[in-house]
Amino acid sequence: MNTNRTHSRSDLAAIATHAMAERGLQPEFPTAVLQQVGGITGPGLETGPAIRDLTALLWCSIDNDDSRDLDQLSVCEVLAGGAVKIFVAVADVDTLVKKGTPIDNHAMLNTTSVYTGARIFAMLPERLSTDLTSLNAGQDRMALVIEMVFNPDASLAGSSVYRARVHNKAKLAYDAVAAWLEGGGALPAAAAAVPGMDTQLRTQDSVAQQLRARRRAQGALEFEIFQPRAVFDGEQVVDIREQEHNRARQLIEEFMIATNGCTARFLTSNGRVSLRRVVRSPERWQRIVEVALDKGETLPPEPDALALENFLAKQRAADPLRFPDLSLVIVKLMGAGEYVVETPGATPIGHFGLATRDYMHSTAPNRRFPDLITERLLKALLADAPAPYSTAELGALATHCTQQEDNAKKVERQVRKSEAALVLESRIGQRFDGLITGSSNKGVWVRIFSPPAEGKLVGNASSFKVGQKLRVRLTSINVERGFIDFVLDQ
Repeated sequence: MNTNRTHSRSDLAAIATHAMAERGLQPEFPTAVLQQVGGITGPGLETGPAIRDLTALLWCSIDNDDSRDLDQLSVCEVLAGGAVKIFVAVADVDTLVKKGTPIDNHAMLNTTSVYTGARIFAMLPERLSTDLTSLNAGQDRMALVIEMVFNPDASLAGSSVYRARVHNKAKLAYDAVAAWLEGGGALPAAAAAVPGMDTQLRTQDSVAQQLRARRRAQGALEFEIFQPRAVFDGEQVVDIREQEHNRARQLIEEFMIATNGCTARFLTSNGRVSLRRVVRSPERWQRIVEVALDKGETLPPEPDALALENFLAKQRAADPLRFPDLSLVIVKLMGAGEYVVETPGATPIGHFGLATRDYMHSTAPNRRFPDLITERLLKALLADAPAPYSTAELGALATHCTQQEDNAKKVERQVRKSEAALVLESRIGQRFDGLITGSSNKGVWVRIFSPPAEGKLVGNASSFKVGQKLRVRLTSINVERGFIDFVLDQ
């Protein structure tokens, strides 16, 4: 089905809004939330003997080019003997968003910010998430600081958690920092304006790469999922591009994984219940073994993260073109992540994909409700106060957060399909190179490379195998439903 008009960004925003409501997510803030926000006068700075003043440190943030909800900062200190102390500051959202308030109730309903190309549905009102609770450059803010000391081989020597005031000295973006780290660009201006920031970034990158190598050696899995994003010029969608996983993204990813492990252990070691993020050992491991066998590789009969990572690394090197599709197959067979309650003394379920037994979400309280829950649990422990949630409450929230996260991902996937359809709607009849990515009783799916998009191969396509290259012609688009139809180019 083709429409007679050209769609724009506002159409995508309407599609996203409808998808939110359809999935049980609230796209707009209720009146009570807006009223509460209107009564907040400032960023909620606090002082006291339990709050350290770390505003003089060379903190920086690294995020997407257009990110305004800054959840974490990092800074480092080189110690004697080659050890490095890494500080990660996490925005203290709880200072302004208290449990049971209208803002908190809305955040608890959606549980996450939902990011689509045309519109962001923030978990918290913009005045909070992009200003008063965001770790913005040039502003003093409250934070929870996780201090980690890494030995010269990047093994963890120790960690601590405490409250502090921090001050972001430089707001940086992934792509610009990565270009500089990899020798393809100049030091970003915001970093160049701060004496010593270049050394900070080099040291943090070095530690992060060591952490990354250690995790992969222990069996942490490295995937590459096909998730293109629309590029806008005003109201018009002008392109669709795949997001590159570069050195700067790896830096933040490694620090966040390390931080989340430390916060999980901090709660458990102090006898507190925690809300963990887990990925269970794959029940469909035998199917994963069969996928590897189809590629000429043998995996152990029982789940083995290191063996699986070695297989993935080999496939990435041998066939980078098809690796995103293999990644998606393995991710689906592994099963989705979920939130669970873990009590002290219980055997941790762990995170199979990260090859760690202790993991939680704690570093993005502006964007994810489980992180705000964890922040409150940590602050209660630091204050020697009772936990703000009962075990029963946490259990119900774990189930709810898992379900709403799944709904949010479905919204994002649905809108990505509509974005791709919109980019291609003016190219009906054009021919593209592609490859088969899936085949089932519902049809055969093909991914084209330029622009990166996926659609259905209609007609007699049953003879094609997954991974097979072919030439296709675009025949039909439906932006509202995200449908893209190709036929074999003969």
